[in-house]
Amino acid sequence: MTSFSIVTITYNAAAALPRTVGSVLAQSHPAIEHIIVDGASADGTVGVAEAYKRQSDASGNGHTVAISSEPDRGLYDAMNKGLARATGDYVCFLNAGDFLPAADTIATLARTAEAAAAGGGPLPAVLYGDTDIVDSAGRYLHPRRLRPPHRLTWRSFRMGMLVCHQAFYARTDIARQTPYDLQYKYSADVDWCIRVMKEAARLRLPLANAGATVACYTEEGQTTLHHRESLRERFRVMASHYGLPQTVALHAWFALRSLLK
Repeated sequence: MTSFSIVTITYNAAAALPRTVGSVLAQSHPAIEHIIVDGASADGTVGVAEAYKRQSDASGNGHTVAISSEPDRGLYDAMNKGLARATGDYVCFLNAGDFLPAADTIATLARTAEAAAAGGGPLPAVLYGDTDIVDSAGRYLHPRRLRPPHRLTWRSFRMGMLVCHQAFYARTDIARQTPYDLQYKYSADVDWCIRVMKEAARLRLPLANAGATVACYTEEGQTTLHHRESLRERFRVMASHYGLPQTVALHAWFALRSLLK
């Protein structure tokens, strides 16, 4: 059975965490490990996480929950800690406030992986799908503007981050070889996804589209709060992977396209 590690990063997130953990608790797929990496919260976040662990342990759903709470060097340092602890076939990062849209979301991803590997083939390097955008209360707003292509490659992200980080499930053995680069404060997730897909291309492994919405993403994240800094950093990431001339040309097209809308 295909197994999944879901990593949730928290810091003073007692209000937002319940909808995240509730969506994992509701999953029908049994082979789920939920790793909560807390940055020494002072608002009751750890208590929420511990209550969730007790509920999950008592439910008999087959899930395991692991919680740690200690200071870190920021979001991506905490993500690297979670990545180091992941033991599932796939790992995904579902942060406090984000959630899985349906009780069969992970089961759908498992079926996607197993169908791609039918006949003895390798598990895909990445499973991915669509994302819905929700507000700070978890209410649906709209589908994410950028939509994943049917056939994804590392070159696809030249046109922007077509797959939301929360909807990107990387094979854990590959993901561990490509930890988050801490030189980036806001866009290490973009860089990480591209590097994972580059490694998949090197290994000639497929990337599989689940053909379903697999994540609900809360709009008010760090990238939204620091939009200008994030855009500058993302430009650096894109230039490092696709070259400066192409990145400049594509950003000029993005600007023109926004004016023509």
